[in-house]
Amino acid sequence: MVANSIRAAVIAAAMALIACSGNIATAGTAAGDAPAAAVAQSIGPAPGRFAGALPDFAGLAEHYGPAVVNVAVVGKRQQVDLPEGMSPNDPFFEFFRRFGQPGPRGNGNVPQARGEGSGFIVSADGYILTNAHVVENADEVTVRTTDRREYTAKVVGVDAQTDVAVLKIEAKNLPTVRLGDPSKLRPGEWVVAIGSPFGFENSVTAGIVSATSRAMPGGNYTPFIQTDVAVNPGNSGGPLFNLDGEVVGINSQIYSRTGGYMGVSFAIPIDVASGVKDQLIKTGRVARSRIGVSIQDVNAQLAESFGLDRPRGALVGMVENDSPGQRGGIKAGDVILKVDGETVETSSQVPVMIAGKKPGTSVAIEVWRNGSAKELSVRPVEIQEKGERVASNPAQQADETARLGLAVRPLTQQEKRQAETDGDLLVEDVDGPAAAAGVQPGDVILGVNGARVKSMDELRSASKKRSGKVVALLIERDNAQIFVPVRVG
Repeated sequence: MVANSIRAAVIAAAMALIACSGNIATAGTAAGDAPAAAVAQSIGPAPGRFAGALPDFAGLAEHYGPAVVNVAVVGKRQQVDLPEGMSPNDPFFEFFRRFGQPGPRGNGNVPQARGEGSGFIVSADGYILTNAHVVENADEVTVRTTDRREYTAKVVGVDAQTDVAVLKIEAKNLPTVRLGDPSKLRPGEWVVAIGSPFGFENSVTAGIVSATSRAMPGGNYTPFIQTDVAVNPGNSGGPLFNLDGEVVGINSQIYSRTGGYMGVSFAIPIDVASGVKDQLIKTGRVARSRIGVSIQDVNAQLAESFGLDRPRGALVGMVENDSPGQRGGIKAGDVILKVDGETVETSSQVPVMIAGKKPGTSVAIEVWRNGSAKELSVRPVEIQEKGERVASNPAQQADETARLGLAVRPLTQQEKRQAETDGDLLVEDVDGPAAAAGVQPGDVILGVNGARVKSMDELRSASKKRSGKVVALLIERDNAQIFVPVRVG
């Protein structure tokens, strides 16, 4: 009895203490005295979200999955190189044909390369976005939808600088995606990828945004979105969705030491890709601007030496002679702080900002010089991309230049002087009809069908004006001028 009485007293005392503690906490919170309450208020409501369930991606995948397609590619056939003296009748010919051993050109062919990627439909009449590297050197492109229909796709155009390509299939009333605003993405936000990793069509993976505006080697015009979404071979070209079901990026690259997914993947912001798409559809090429300066990031030591409050902006290391930057007053040692009012935090932002400006238009550039900000006006010029390949424009007649198989670019004045030529267009690469006719890289195009051509537009226009299926190119090679007849299929 005594033991029971003691046990009951202890329990009663404990319950009273708990009740009292609850009252003290409540009173403290109401008075605003408890440190824990103050900390909770300073953090805000976000921690409360952690208690909720994980997001459900099923509705998003079900609704927008049909707009994601598989892109199957067959590459161009390549000729095999065989050892000197070997003929197709040699017993070792098949070995060299299959494995492409080095040597003088032979008579065999390497089997056509095949690959797969992903893409997504952006218009009900059949325009599709994917990666440039997915359809690079493609001879045949086949698009498969989730309902198992197959379409032969036309490559409208590719842009290697941003790794964006546009395809077109002949269809109507296709399911499409909605495009979102990548600038609103925040690190930690959920995102979803749909694609065909290893050929497993319409696979759904999810993760979070790791960072935005990542600079990557070779990606001067792309502020990549970094995520930890599982992306593997075959996911390339597929969409990256936010939780509102909007496409915010195109899955493009992974960082890996093994070739497989390691938790770091990169997507092209959809606003960048959409701008490229519009230009490729309209003109078959992408025009970008430059101001002719070299830049670098500003670290803490440089910021201190230039009198900046913190590391920010892009430090100008060199200004090209007679460049837009020089004409606009930019000097080595200036720190670019803003471009048309948009703040520059890192140097990787500047090429993207300038590239999107229309050549010849006035761009306001704020620089930090001698301890104060100064605003300059610069008129960018168009970048002449090396090896620009003209793509066909489905909105107009088929682009004859593309059908000729020519990749050309304008010659600079210095190159013209060095080559002692009056021509303006240099052949960078050839394939198809042009290669079969004997046109070679390094040839200078002077005219088409007897008409002199000095620009890409004149070349396109003159190539269309032909009486039959043959285009007569006047080219300069080794200080000699010759006509080369190119038959267009």
